[in-house]
Amino acid sequence: MELRKGLEDIAIKETSITFIDGELGRLYYRGYSIFDLASFSNFEEVAYLIWYGKLPTRHELDDFKSRLAEERSISDEIASLVKRTAKTANPMDVLRTSVSMMGLEDKDDGELITKSMKITAKIPTIISSIQRTRANLDVIEPDPSLSHSENFLYMLHGSKPSRERSRMLDVGLMLHIDHEMNASTMACLVVASTLSDIYSSIVAGISALKGPLHGGANSEALRQFMEIGSQENVEKYVLNRLSSGQRLMGFGHRIYKSLDPRAKIIKDYLSKVSKDEETQRLFDIATKVEEIGIRILGKRGIYPNVDFYSGLLFHFLGFDLDLFPTIFASARVIGWSAHVDEYLKDNKLIRPKAIYVGDLGKKYVPIDER
Repeated sequence: MELRKGLEDIAIKETSITFIDGELGRLYYRGYSIFDLASFSNFEEVAYLIWYGKLPTRHELDDFKSRLAEERSISDEIASLVKRTAKTANPMDVLRTSVSMMGLEDKDDGELITKSMKITAKIPTIISSIQRTRANLDVIEPDPSLSHSENFLYMLHGSKPSRERSRMLDVGLMLHIDHEMNASTMACLVVASTLSDIYSSIVAGISALKGPLHGGANSEALRQFMEIGSQENVEKYVLNRLSSGQRLMGFGHRIYKSLDPRAKIIKDYLSKVSKDEETQRLFDIATKVEEIGIRILGKRGIYPNVDFYSGLLFHFLGFDLDLFPTIFASARVIGWSAHVDEYLKDNKLIRPKAIYVGDLGKKYVPIDER
């Protein structure tokens, strides 16, 4: 039996959701290039595409947006949980427990995608409530007249965002909706394969995403830029970090051996928007880190991934650093649930093997003789 640590390059299902070409740096959702979707589409339309396998008509999209908007409010019990825990708990723990409570509260025998829509709609309400509670600010109720991203930023800041900012969040969320069979998606499928419920699957996904090797890298990349301080310090910092055997945060990906297309898209958006002085300084540092990092690591197929610039984007939009993984989760719920739905159409209990390397035939020694 061959040992494949991390299940690397082990396929467990066929999919029509996402295709990744790691050598050429290409990413497709349901056959559509991520570059086209980021240029012409929006969060709700891409969510519909992922869940239903096709782009919606105008009528279908309007109806879909209304259904999502209707589900944004959270129960008094979940609101109370957030209020009690926001200032002391890890935001991913608050989110994970909130989704568990959603499962307790949902008594409807509805379809998996309908339940997934409820989770997707409510998560921004939870995230914004965490940040505002920690800042001793009143929680803002959702506005059903706003789009998903507009409402997210409205609940976060208490004022309606500019079109430029809501568009940036739209793009940031779209780029995180799915990425094929990563650790958190696999966690969701393991739970779903037992025929458990979608809430349990999403809780598993959030739990896996909480780990710093998966969902926490974007905040670490941003902290790296903050630590560097200025463009003049970049080369020395990068060389010292690499020579001491440390990773350059936001560089490298198991699949991509060229520039992650999501990183390119976010960088392009950040380069065009009107930035405050701090964001411009951090962006200039990031581009210098990218330049030097590629010069050194590019020959080994190590390039910036989506985390390299996404933390800077979320910071620019006003999210606290430790909330970044929850934003990631708010979008990835769509991919998680779509993969669960797809897998269950031809379900097989996921039960891998382990290679035993211990002793056999040991003689049992009574406890008084040990």
